[in-house]
Amino acid sequence: MQEPTFFAQTRPVALYVHIPFCERKCPYCDFNSYAGFTHLYDAFTEALEREIRAWGERLGRPVLRSVFLGGGTPTVLALHHLEVILRAVYDAFSLSPQVEISVEANPGTTDRPLFKGLRDVGVNRLSLGAQSFRDEELTFLGRIHTAADILHALEEARRVGFENVNLDLIYGLPAQPLSHWQGNVRRALELAPEHLSCYALTVESGTPLARWVAEGRVPPPDDDVQGEMYEWTREALERAGYVHYEISNWARPGRMSVHNRVYWQHEPYLGVGPGAHSFDGTYRWWNLLSPQAYVRRLTEGRSPVAGWEHLSTDVLQGEMMILGLRLLVEGVDRSRFFRRFGRDPVDVFSEPLQRFQRWGLVRVTEDRILLTPRAYAVANRVFQAFLPATEGVSG
Repeated sequence: MQEPTFFAQTRPVALYVHIPFCERKCPYCDFNSYAGFTHLYDAFTEALEREIRAWGERLGRPVLRSVFLGGGTPTVLALHHLEVILRAVYDAFSLSPQVEISVEANPGTTDRPLFKGLRDVGVNRLSLGAQSFRDEELTFLGRIHTAADILHALEEARRVGFENVNLDLIYGLPAQPLSHWQGNVRRALELAPEHLSCYALTVESGTPLARWVAEGRVPPPDDDVQGEMYEWTREALERAGYVHYEISNWARPGRMSVHNRVYWQHEPYLGVGPGAHSFDGTYRWWNLLSPQAYVRRLTEGRSPVAGWEHLSTDVLQGEMMILGLRLLVEGVDRSRFFRRFGRDPVDVFSEPLQRFQRWGLVRVTEDRILLTPRAYAVANRVFQAFLPATEGVSG
């Protein structure tokens, strides 16, 4: 089947660059990432540069609000690889004067020269995968860094001028007591990051963690304990002055993630690299997962796209509701929904919205639809009501 014309009516406002390499694969991770592929770094960088430049030429250098290098662990690449990638981005796209350029970094694969090099090449936001400040928890999670490495990485990042840093933390590990999680959050607050992402550990199918749980080697995460940790975190971060702007994300005022808000606001974005997804408001498509196959396709001058789906109006409306409701302060903008679909979401989803209002899970105002705090811990159950029966036409 012939590949459709993507971005026929829109242009991306954000670029996601997937670096699929890690020094070691974490046992809970189901992202498209691989360890031990150092031999592929040079060829991969050349292929990724080729894909980035091809899209820029094809789309006429659209203006981007954000660029995000994620993975995997982008910082396993050498600085010169990252410089090649970012220079290709600057050549291929126009950037907003307030553009946010983020790089995910593992505290175990960074040092001051790397941070300085990233700053020099235009990166202005770091996302550090801290996960925990307890070494035994980091060992269980398969992380290659220690708690001391987190402190050192953040100190070095600050010294070279990074003023916008996110810390990722994971809670609800098997048999993790509440006091250990509270200690992790308090330690994070002492470091005063501009942004905190706090995620409940989930057991993803096909991961080593799923096998350990199935074999009885570790207990599954306890939903009640995770719920208690989440509620404590909400209260603690609010007292510390952080805005709880998305279900799993907190930020100092004015420091919300520009890039992730593009996803939650259902705006068009481009993804490059193995397994990266893109969305143009009509189609969603994705690249080949295999780094080797990705490199081979681009080296041969062919598209790395592995598949796509044409999204129905029902799917798009449901997605806009689900993603918008994740934004706890903004919610779903009713007028924006109407401009896009010609209908008020209150009319499109009258039955579930009325039900959730009766249960105290959703609040409907003149211009917005928002989750209530009561719904935060059970948000996925609310979202299911907006999922359509069909997911569109695939190719």
